[in-house]
Amino acid sequence: RPLLSCMLRSGFARASIVITSNLRGGSSRLFSSANVRNVFTQSGFRFVAGGTTAAALFGLGISAVQCADVKPDWAKVKDDVRAVLDEDDYDDGSIGPVLVRLAWHCAGTYDAKSKTGGSDGATMRFPPEANHGANAGLLEARKRLEKIKAANPGLSYADLYILASYVAIEEMGGPKIPFRPGRTDAPSGEWCTPDGRLPGADMGTKPGTIAHIKEIFYRMGLSDQEIVALVGAHALGRCHTDRSGYTGPWTRAPTTFSNEYFRLLIETKWVKKQWKGPLQYENVDGGDLMMLPADLALVEDQDFKLWVETYAKDEKRFFTDFAKAYAKLTELGCKNLAYRPI
Repeated sequence: RPLLSCMLRSGFARASIVITSNLRGGSSRLFSSANVRNVFTQSGFRFVAGGTTAAALFGLGISAVQCADVKPDWAKVKDDVRAVLDEDDYDDGSIGPVLVRLAWHCAGTYDAKSKTGGSDGATMRFPPEANHGANAGLLEARKRLEKIKAANPGLSYADLYILASYVAIEEMGGPKIPFRPGRTDAPSGEWCTPDGRLPGADMGTKPGTIAHIKEIFYRMGLSDQEIVALVGAHALGRCHTDRSGYTGPWTRAPTTFSNEYFRLLIETKWVKKQWKGPLQYENVDGGDLMMLPADLALVEDQDFKLWVETYAKDEKRFFTDFAKAYAKLTELGCKNLAYRPI
């Protein structure tokens, strides 16, 4: 049985690998500066997957050892994401909003105290995280990114999920966010975080919902200002009864990134929606929009309301603060990011 020894750092690392076989006389080979992406077991052997195929070892027909340092063509990856954004038959004609939700839910699992969770690992690919209630519907986003992953050697799922959201935000009119690659792919669901780390829409009472929002975001190390800026992404997309149980868009331009969400929170009168679903609110002037109890919490808490009012009046300030907060969110827990953005 071959022995593989390597130094792993957050799922993969640059390392020297020594592989020794006791079969057919035994031999040792050294692979320096290897880019170790995943360690897995196949047919009783330990292999390293990542980069390009290095060699068939010891005449055993083993060709799954991949050690070369392959770097993605980032301009091509961005172009590939842009090419799939428009989809007439999906929601409002774009998968941009669901790509943002995918990245948000990957990153929003971070816990600053235990240093677990976050976008590093792309653990939503595996159960149980893939089946967490808050992630319902996100398989649609992951499926649409598969062909981009396959077409770009050296690209990790973790980097792809986050970069796709950056590209989507910019293409929908939002700020350009500098992207730093280096996220890794976890090899299995063993690295999944427990359910319950993402914010819920309603805790039953206004004080309870406000406290819940702060607890979830403070756990990540985010401030009240950053919380409000990040929730401004509700300018995009809509809720679905077969996913969250709620229904409807927050704004009338759900594929355009803007400060409209904040303006509507402040200027619109919201009343309880009369339906058989969970508690949500609708606008009195038409009933075509929705807000969740957690959305209204932003104007019911004075610390949050200050920033809602600021962003409702100043879209440029919102874009600046969102870009900073979103970059921070999507880098939480990532240990090996590039020093400079691509």
